[in-house]
Amino acid sequence: MESVDSRPAPISAELPPHYYRDNFMSLCDTVQTRYADLLQPQELGLLAALQRLDHQAQCLYVRLVSRLGPWFRVSKLDYPEIGEIAPVIDALAKEQLVCEPAGLSVEELAGLYTVAELRAAYSHLLQAPTPPGKDALLTAIYALVLDEDEHQTLVLGDSRERVIAPMGGEVVQLLQLLYFGNRHQNLTEFVLSDLGIARYYPYALDREQRFFSCREALDEYIDCCQLNDIYYELLELGEDEALLQLAGDLLERDVRFPSSQARWERLCNLVARQLERLHYWDLSLRLFGRSSTHPARERRARILAARKDWEGVVALCQEIATAPWCEAEREAAERILPRALRKLGGTPPRRGRETFCEFKLRLTPFHESVEQDAAHDLQREWKSVYYVENDLMNSLFGLAFWEQIFADVSGVFHNPYQSVPADMYLPEFSKRREKKIVERFAALHAGDLGQELLRVYRLYSRYKCNWTNWRRVSETLLITALQIIPPDHLLAIWRRQLFDPRENRSGFPDLIAFGDRPGAYCLIEVKGPGDKLQDNQKRWLRYFAQNKIPAKVAWVEWTNV
Repeated sequence: MESVDSRPAPISAELPPHYYRDNFMSLCDTVQTRYADLLQPQELGLLAALQRLDHQAQCLYVRLVSRLGPWFRVSKLDYPEIGEIAPVIDALAKEQLVCEPAGLSVEELAGLYTVAELRAAYSHLLQAPTPPGKDALLTAIYALVLDEDEHQTLVLGDSRERVIAPMGGEVVQLLQLLYFGNRHQNLTEFVLSDLGIARYYPYALDREQRFFSCREALDEYIDCCQLNDIYYELLELGEDEALLQLAGDLLERDVRFPSSQARWERLCNLVARQLERLHYWDLSLRLFGRSSTHPARERRARILAARKDWEGVVALCQEIATAPWCEAEREAAERILPRALRKLGGTPPRRGRETFCEFKLRLTPFHESVEQDAAHDLQREWKSVYYVENDLMNSLFGLAFWEQIFADVSGVFHNPYQSVPADMYLPEFSKRREKKIVERFAALHAGDLGQELLRVYRLYSRYKCNWTNWRRVSETLLITALQIIPPDHLLAIWRRQLFDPRENRSGFPDLIAFGDRPGAYCLIEVKGPGDKLQDNQKRWLRYFAQNKIPAKVAWVEWTNV
């Protein structure tokens, strides 16, 4: 079976010995330049202390603050590029960038020492034979009636082996947040870029409009992050009463700054959905009412239906139908509304049974997945069949609108390591670039679409973009797709993707089969025994039918069952 070619991995560069220090100091310099007026004395103090350190001390501080700690045994620190560790630690201690413990708990000691070291330290106090595993050994140690100082003397010895922890870890996290504008990126981005593993398009960084406009905006964002962490902790612990308190806290807050809005609304949806599951419907309705992000209105409609408030259901579904936030919301309202109308004595229009173009495949399992088995079998009917899932169509979209995605738009690029703008999956994306997108559609419609996308591919395929998968979409596959798929079909697909980029980047059929002439192709969704079509897949299949784009569902039956 012909399959998508993998692109060769980029050649990794050799990192200089102090790369981590250089990257961290670069981050600090950028933050100080852009956000010095937002920083508090403690934060400015750490930056000043770092500047006073010599090169080796800066290196060790970055090493320590980047590792999982907090405590480290000095005797175990070994960094050849730094040299002798003891005097460097003294330099850090002088600037109050490391500290030594006043006391260490048994748990902290257990994290620093091996089972063999712990067994040797406590062997004279434990009954022989000492427990074999660490957990059993710690249970026996806990049973000893000793204070923290006695535990330290036993484990560290009379000389008290030196143990240290870096100070200012929270400040470092804040500096990274200011630099990246989010919590999921960190200094690893520098390394991946330096190695050539990830290369980012050189878009224009907006130095005029900062992600955090003031200290209040930064604090509000951090507060939202902390509340988000609390929610997941409560969910894991099953603390329902504390969850109610968290919901009350959210209802009492007013988010003032755009930098926090999306995160806060997602959190409202998460907490409200969990309250809905627990049947705290009044509180859930109020919390969903504070969100303007899907699925807030859908969930409100479902709660109202569960409470038999049919007038409320009808009013909310009609509001959704008038101005849907996304296709999933509109579709949900269309499913919910008929029942409410019937309950009120009305007669909603009957919805016909939905059918899609489909066929059956009888297969013998051979490959790692049912999709690969189907592709292998369909190779008999088609010139080539590719297992692409969402990757091909998303990559074509990324190529078609690359220069609009990375256009110079104020306030959407906050650091050099973004694979899409910050508003990529928000309604504002298309609104802010409306003129550019209209012009791009016109140019693609009037020109040679295939040659244009190949031009973009060859120009930008070394850069990272969330829409493109260079490993699964080779130039061979791209050329084949552009030669056979009619441009009108692609333009129609891209219009739907632009309506809701987040939702409509998924749900594409698993396979694409190509014939030997333009227009001879088919998108094929493969479903194994017991599988069913997902809602987002149905939405694409409906759209394909409306736009006369060839698409089918292959229902697989195993021949050896």
